[in-house]
Amino acid sequence: MRNILLLLAGWLLAAPLLARAAPSAPPAFLLLDPTAMAAYKAAYRAGNSLQKSIVSDVLRQADRALAHAPYTIATKPQVPPSGDKHDYLSQAPYWWPDPSKPSGLPYIQKDGLHNPEAEAMHDSEQLSKLCADVQALSLAYYFSAEERYARQAARQLRGFFLAPATRMNPNLNFGQGIPGINTGRNFGIIETRHLVVVPEALALLSGSPSLDASLVTGLKTWFKDFNNWLLTSPIALPEGQARNNHGTFYDAQVVDFALFTGDEALARRTLQQQTWPRVAEQLAPDGAQPLELARTRPWNYVSMNLQGWVRLALLAPHVGLDLWHYTTPDGRGLRAAVAWFRPYLLGQQTMAKADAAPTSNTLALAAYEQASRAYPDLNAAAVFTKHPDFRPVPWAF
Repeated sequence: MRNILLLLAGWLLAAPLLARAAPSAPPAFLLLDPTAMAAYKAAYRAGNSLQKSIVSDVLRQADRALAHAPYTIATKPQVPPSGDKHDYLSQAPYWWPDPSKPSGLPYIQKDGLHNPEAEAMHDSEQLSKLCADVQALSLAYYFSAEERYARQAARQLRGFFLAPATRMNPNLNFGQGIPGINTGRNFGIIETRHLVVVPEALALLSGSPSLDASLVTGLKTWFKDFNNWLLTSPIALPEGQARNNHGTFYDAQVVDFALFTGDEALARRTLQQQTWPRVAEQLAPDGAQPLELARTRPWNYVSMNLQGWVRLALLAPHVGLDLWHYTTPDGRGLRAAVAWFRPYLLGQQTMAKADAAPTSNTLALAAYEQASRAYPDLNAAAVFTKHPDFRPVPWAF
């Protein structure tokens, strides 16, 4: 009896440790299609040449990521107005000193032209590189099952979001400030659109010992706090009312983070009350995006905004909604918006106005590939034939 009691006591003491060792339930895919991912993995393991070539590229990218020190915004030379280097800091990229003013203040806008001063601030770069590395590492683990990739992904995630010395505070109070006008604006929220990579990375890392409960719980807490900032901050709230791509990506972040943290009601409410009305506001009956076409970099912005719409369409089924096939009474909808790109991608039509800065077809092609699963009649294969350097993969979203 004494041995049984000792065994029971030992088990009770160990139970909390075991609970911290692994998540209670594997994180779910939100943007990735688990069936498409599994099929791609099967083809890779079967030796299919295309999948082998592409996964080899992913593994090489992940190998480079293995050597990178933890990304952080906490060691930047600049000090945010709060005095806390853990606060994200960036400057509006298209605003320049006013040459008519001795001090240059307040800055004036030159849409589409990047000010090198803004480029010298690296919080945005740190965040985007973190997301790129974590995506590569998690994909590498998914295809190879090599723990070194999962271990480095977990290290990067802990360092950027959770470790007290290096974590980012869950706010963008000082994003895209304009010298002489303000210290932060709602427009900075576009810079965190890459964060949707994180929930997918956790799903790809399922089964790894490096993905323990403390990491998953800590990240869910961080993203819940960040979503709360998006929904309550006077700085953030105007982004939800933005009519162009900023509003699209605001919705995509709120919905994605709500699903990640288990708030399906918030995800559904955001889609129904904010995203659905955007269809009539942003998309013309022929699928054009007038608000983005008016910019100095029209191809860049119509492609980027389509990426946001595709993300929302991928997220909507998690709460029983179908954005792919929603149309307004006058025929506006996502299908027409995707089809609008077809003659341009086929080389049958050229943009009326060229972009003020170099751009590419990568975003448009990746969005077209994702959408082609919902609209098989668009014949994506013909489009991709015109772009032999583009290799479709199911993890481009």
